[in-house]
Amino acid sequence: MASHAKPHLLLGCAVLCAAALSCAGLSSARAENQAPIVAPSFPVASDARLAGDTKLTRFVLDLDKPVQFRAFTLADPYRVVVDIPQLNFRLPAGTGASGRGLVKAFRYGLVMPGGSRIVIDLAGPARIANSSMLDAANGQPPRLVLELQEVDRETFMQSMSTEGRSDSKPALAEGAAATAAPEAAPATKPAAPAPDARPVVVIDPGHGGVDNGTQSGGEAEKNLVLAFGLALRDRLEQSGKYRVVMTRTDDTFIPLNDRVKIARSQSAALFVSIHADALPKHEGDAQGATIYTVSDKASDAEAERLAEAENRADAIGGVNLTDEPTEVADILIDLAQRETRTFSNRFARLLMGEMKNATRMHKHPLKSAGFRVLKAPDVPSVLVELGYVSNKGDLEHLVSESWRNRTAGSVAQAIDAFLAKRLATAGPAN
Repeated sequence: MASHAKPHLLLGCAVLCAAALSCAGLSSARAENQAPIVAPSFPVASDARLAGDTKLTRFVLDLDKPVQFRAFTLADPYRVVVDIPQLNFRLPAGTGASGRGLVKAFRYGLVMPGGSRIVIDLAGPARIANSSMLDAANGQPPRLVLELQEVDRETFMQSMSTEGRSDSKPALAEGAAATAAPEAAPATKPAAPAPDARPVVVIDPGHGGVDNGTQSGGEAEKNLVLAFGLALRDRLEQSGKYRVVMTRTDDTFIPLNDRVKIARSQSAALFVSIHADALPKHEGDAQGATIYTVSDKASDAEAERLAEAENRADAIGGVNLTDEPTEVADILIDLAQRETRTFSNRFARLLMGEMKNATRMHKHPLKSAGFRVLKAPDVPSVLVELGYVSNKGDLEHLVSESWRNRTAGSVAQAIDAFLAKRLATAGPAN
């Protein structure tokens, strides 16, 4: 396949190949009798527009078929977020660049495989007065309609809080308009909570349990990285923007494959593995934080050494490492990982830019290697080596609560920038 092929097409091909092989049972005789494979058809968004004034503004998205959706507001800055299934955006060039009424501008695009998102930037606080999915009628196509009403900040914050408790469900594809009413009083009958549409960030403190990781000066890597992971979790949860999942919150051994499964089962938007390296005495000294992304070929000998050491960690827990993926699975994984690796590399660069303002970085801060824990084909992933426990200065940082909080804050800022960037960079696409 040509190297310039679009990543999302490659991912689609991978899914189709897997489905075809599963149905055929890898039997060439049966495969010959299979009907031709048809590419999946995503709903098409053909136009988006704004109407109204600074008191009441309407957002309308034209579609070729009804879809489920969930709309909610966020503060600082004021935004409306609309989560929808994956769409094929065929909007006119420049759509969303300018605003009207309560809306400054809006952005749209793929936020994860199978899911798209629209982010509406507000000029000030506004509540979702009405949200509905309309069937085609009177010559109009199916339409997603939001009505935004001007409110003061106090009302906005109350409305945002109520949205999180709302039991309203997305509009059904069959059609009757569903109206969200954030201000409605709680129902007298207990209802299942609405799905949490916030992006999931998985924090993975390395090692744990019988696997201490590196050790120096009486300090074990597993404890240092757990303390940092918990500090990062607290920082992210304070913002309210994300749902944070920890692979471990105590001294527990978690196999590498299970860490990856956690991220994939949660449909994570980002996976951050936290570690602290050490050099054997005969290899001299090294210092500073390093950020790794996955690669089939290590960027240097040190990266290869570290990846091999981390990948062997499962042997300590008695996990069978003899299973090897089939040749077909290797091909499918490679296709699916191309888009994910692009996102991972982008986040690594953002993370380096933020961390260098808070802590000392390695002389070569961006590296790549074949870490098994980074190989989820559909979750952007990085591994952060916070420093070297074998270096006196780095170890003093790693045990310092003030350093930990400052550096965790820089990682949180990078996560904010990365997830916002993934929304902002999306534009008209066929």
